[in-house]
Order: sequence, then C-alpha cells, then structure tokens
Amino acid sequence: MTQYDYDYFVIGAGSGGVRSARIAASHGARVAVAEEFRIGGTCVIRGCIPKKLLVYGAHFAEDLDDARRFGWTLGEHRFDWHTLRDNVLADVDRLNGLYTATLTIHKVDQLLDRAVLTDPHHVSVGGRTVSARHVLVATGGRPLIPDVPGAEHGITSNEIFHLDALPKRMVIAGGGYIANEFAGIFHEFGTHVTLVNRGDAILRNWESALRERLLEISTAKGIEFRFDTAFERIEKLPDSSLRIHFKDGSSLDTDVLLWAVGRVPNVEGLGLEAVGVVLNASGAIAVDADSHTNVPSVHAVGDVTDRIQLTPVAIREGHALADKLFGDKHWRVDHSCVASAVFSSPPLASVGLTEAEARAKYGDVRAFTADFRPMRNVLAGRNERALYKLVVDVATDVVVGAHMIGPDAPEILQALAIAVKARLTKAQFDETMALHPTMSEELVLMR
Repeated sequence: MTQYDYDYFVIGAGSGGVRSARIAASHGARVAVAEEFRIGGTCVIRGCIPKKLLVYGAHFAEDLDDARRFGWTLGEHRFDWHTLRDNVLADVDRLNGLYTATLTIHKVDQLLDRAVLTDPHHVSVGGRTVSARHVLVATGGRPLIPDVPGAEHGITSNEIFHLDALPKRMVIAGGGYIANEFAGIFHEFGTHVTLVNRGDAILRNWESALRERLLEISTAKGIEFRFDTAFERIEKLPDSSLRIHFKDGSSLDTDVLLWAVGRVPNVEGLGLEAVGVVLNASGAIAVDADSHTNVPSVHAVGDVTDRIQLTPVAIREGHALADKLFGDKHWRVDHSCVASAVFSSPPLASVGLTEAEARAKYGDVRAFTADFRPMRNVLAGRNERALYKLVVDVATDVVVGAHMIGPDAPEILQALAIAVKARLTKAQFDETMALHPTMSEELVLMR
C-alpha cells in the first residue's frame, strides 16, 4: 500500500476547509491545512462576521433616535468609525485564534503558505512537496473587479473593513446582497450612499415583493439608486477623490467606490489544469453530489464549486466529504430549500421558492401576505412596514416558500425554515396558536 505524508491535505482554511479537516482528523486521518492568508476564511476574516458587527453598529443610529419616543432623554451622541472598526478587527483576531486553536487541538498541521497541486497526490507548499491520499480544494471565492479603466481606484468588501476614515460620499457598484448591505450600513453611519446598478432591479433572484419593499424603504431613508447605468472609466482627482464616468455621458464624484458586482471562485494558480481537474461553465471546480472532482483523489467544497455561496453550505459539504472519505459514513448535503438572508436595513430573509418559481413548478399556487407596521415602528413614528409572504402549493397545501422583510427577519426565518423544509401545510400553520404580541405571530394569522 502506498505511503503518503498525509491522508488528507486541505488547501484553504475557510469554513468548509476547517470543518472538513477537523472531521477527518476526528476519524483518525493524518491531516494538514495550507492557508496563504489567515485561518478562518472569508466569512470570519472579511465577510459575514465583521459585516454583521458593522450592521449592529449601524443599527444604533436608528435606535438612538427612536429612544426619545420611548421616554429616554439622551445627551449629545456621535459616531466614531475608528472605535467600531478597531473593535471589529480585534474580534476578527479573536476568531482567527479560535479557528487556529481548533485545528491545533485536533492535531491538524497548519502550513501558512500557498499550496499548489503538482500531480493528483502531491502538493508543493512552502518550498517543499508533500504527498496526500486525498486533496481537498476549499479556496473559496473573491470579489469580482470589472474590466473598467481605473477600476483599481475602487475597493472591494475585502478592504472596506480597514478604511482609514469614514467617507462623506460612497458609490456602491452592484445590486446584490453585498451592495445593499453596505449601502444600509454606511448610510446609517452618515455617509451619502449612491448605489449604481447596470440592471433594472436590486436582488434580482429574490421574491419581487421583498426587493421592491427594500428599494422603497431605502429610497425613503435617503439612499440614492441609479439603474441601467454602466461604468465607462474611473478618474482619480488631485484631492484623492474619484470621478466616475458613465457610458451615458454623466459623471459622479465620490470619496470611495465599492465594487460589489459579484464574486468569482479562486481557481487560478492551484495546479488544477496540470492535474486535469475540470472546471464548469462558470469557471468553478466541477464536482458531483459528493464533492468529488473528475480526478479521484481531488475534491472540492464551498464557494470554489459555485453551488450555493453560503458558509453553512460549505461547512456541511466539508463535513459530509470527510465522513465519507474517512469515517465510512455516506450522507449527502441537500442543496434544496436553503435559507438565506440579506442584512440590509431592514433585513430580508427567504427560504424555498418565490411565487414566480412556485407557479412555474406547480402551476396552481396561492400567496398569503401580511403587510404591517411593527409595533416598535408605530410608537417610534417610523412609517417602515414589514412584509411577510407564504407561497403554498394548492394541490398539497404545502408551504413551499417563505419570505420576509422587517426587523429581525433572519432570526425569525431560521425557525420558519424548519417548517418549510419539513413540508408543513398551510393548515398546520393556521392550527398553530399565535405568540402575542410578536411580529412572528403574523406567520400563523394569514388567511
């Protein structure tokens, strides 16, 4: 039997890679992880976690204003970007330490260097070559920077957590979840935000009623939107501000340009071509339902496979793969009915099919909605309305989709996702007693 330096060599120490390495090691495998940046990956280091902390920080802007209506007398208050930024980065350091400790506890070797496949069982890392029975590629993705003259003057979500100062003006290119999240965050911090989208709508694949409501609320807050607008070039001015020239002949000056136009898988420079690993049409690593590539010893999970770009999905993919390879436990990740959220202001959350998707699949569907002003907003004098929507297959009465926008929508939807995943019926929703007074009671009161 061929002897290898490792049973499992993981390239990339993000959420999927760390979980897979840990599970493999728990099954007794000899495991190494190579990471050229920091242990923890996009989500922990420069993605979901620091972004959510900024969301919390931004929300205090409205909370402090609303407090007066609830009887609180507050003194003068101001926002200090450097305090929040530095505290968020310190928490990232803490999480990086925890992820590193997890690998250490499970006796996973950590190689802080770039790793490149040289053949199906060998990896070059840190000036040496090691052998492995199985190799996992879990290198994730990165923000796409468009091919526009002067694009290098903009930043991405990687750099936004490190801004030296809070900008007075920000232009955000894109209409997806990253664009809308940072638009809400920096607007609350007092930055004038303009979101520029080459298409005619935000959050294109989301339930239309929710994205229309977010656009309505965001516009009322003062966030500006420019649709059907394409970038021509970016000019850096003498005072270090930027002038953005659009293809329609107009221009717009800003202090910061944030590219949020999508993400691409990190597949370059990994030796995949030399080994013969096949990529799919989107440039991601092609894998089967068990995360195997066409090369038997090479596997891939997470954003580099471009299935569903969510941290919990990558974690499950990595876990299932390690169980199959080293634990003799074969189970597959179910990529259907995966809940997702946009941490905008207010947030959106969704699981299952949109109404349009359900009509295309089932034909006869019914949509139930609750359109209301949350009790807190009423007393605070805010006109923002929440919107909940259930989509039901008429033939079976099964709830096949649930969508909401409003305060704490992601927290509420997590529990609702269990019901949709379990294929509960609208009748069962109706039979459930309401918990009053709550926003979530609307889910069992729709008639």
